[in-house]
Amino acid sequence: MIEIKVPELAESVTEGTVAQWLKQPGDQINKGDDIVELETDKVNVEISADESGTLKEALFEEGDTVKVGDVIAMIEEAGGSSSEKKEEPKAEKKEESQSKSEPEASSQETSQSESSDSPDRPIATPSARKYAREKGINLSEISARDPLGRIRKEDIEEHESKQKKSESKPSQQPAKQEKPKDDPAKPVERVKMSRRRQTIAKRLVEAQQTAAMLTTFNEIDMTNIMELRKRRKDQFLDNNGVKLGFMSFFTKAVIGALKKYPLLNAEIQGDEIVMKKFYDIGMAVSTDDGLVVPVVRDADRLDFAGIEKEIGNLAGKAKEKKLTLGDLQGGSFTITNGGIFGSLWSTPILNTPQVGILGMHKIQMRPVAIDDDTFENRPMMYVALSYDHRIVDGKEAVGFLVKVKELIEDPESLLLEG
Repeated sequence: MIEIKVPELAESVTEGTVAQWLKQPGDQINKGDDIVELETDKVNVEISADESGTLKEALFEEGDTVKVGDVIAMIEEAGGSSSEKKEEPKAEKKEESQSKSEPEASSQETSQSESSDSPDRPIATPSARKYAREKGINLSEISARDPLGRIRKEDIEEHESKQKKSESKPSQQPAKQEKPKDDPAKPVERVKMSRRRQTIAKRLVEAQQTAAMLTTFNEIDMTNIMELRKRRKDQFLDNNGVKLGFMSFFTKAVIGALKKYPLLNAEIQGDEIVMKKFYDIGMAVSTDDGLVVPVVRDADRLDFAGIEKEIGNLAGKAKEKKLTLGDLQGGSFTITNGGIFGSLWSTPILNTPQVGILGMHKIQMRPVAIDDDTFENRPMMYVALSYDHRIVDGKEAVGFLVKVKELIEDPESLLLEG
């Protein structure tokens, strides 16, 4: 038998939820075939087979939580009967050596268990049965780690340890709350939150509880940038195979502002401020499963076309659920654009441990005073900067946002400062 285990997922990801079994027991498996899809806090991950054979057993059901290293399925190799024969003597030999070290009563108990026809009787080693009998523990309450389902002494000891911990800390165990009863006259639908939605909810609450978050606002006249795009969009598309959007301008403007106000490109680790000398810009993307923030790496080294291509690539992967953990990890600053949904004004929440996030909004024609006597209708956008006041003061935050405004309103300057 070949064990299929949950692999190392990422540095900060230790468990996942079985989202979907892609193969069922009895299915033929080829090397490299995806067997099961796991939903993690960040992305969905497929686990594939290292060898060909037949899927013998799926050890977890869809919706179950599994941890890194857990055996979740068993594959019988092609011609697996010989493989099983090789494994059986090892198991018998191990149990035989254990039985020799036990008193004669254990051997009698073993023979009784072997002659028992009860299908409900747990499978256990002689030493485990003796230990459970001495401790007064019901073997049916023990979970076996052995892929074949045999209970060992260490499984019982682990069960005891967990019980002692739960008994010693009763105050930390929250009382189980009963679900409220629904009124038949007021029908409702209950839907379990996905792992990703639970993680999003948890992180948003943590961001507001751990950071001293404030938001400052400004508005940007988009006239010049819109005229530039109108003049250059066709040539840009012909030369680069990608459209010239607003995000590349704002990414360049953010980088220029971060260079002048580097505390917005830092994070807090303990009692230290970590000043980042790179510019990995996260781009918030809304998907059917929730918000994700893929990262444009080394955005300062990319030209406008490079940024637009990378943003388009990451957005496409997000919608097709093909983002990898590497696409989401890290990031030094985040940009979110609520304007695509029609948002005129908002206060974005920090993407911790980052200390700054820029919110873009809808472009709307508004009358703007040109001088004391003249008003003109201009395409205006409100922008918002949320920041962690623990290391960023109001002066730096306001200065940062003013710098972004200046660079966007004079887009040619982005070639020099972006």
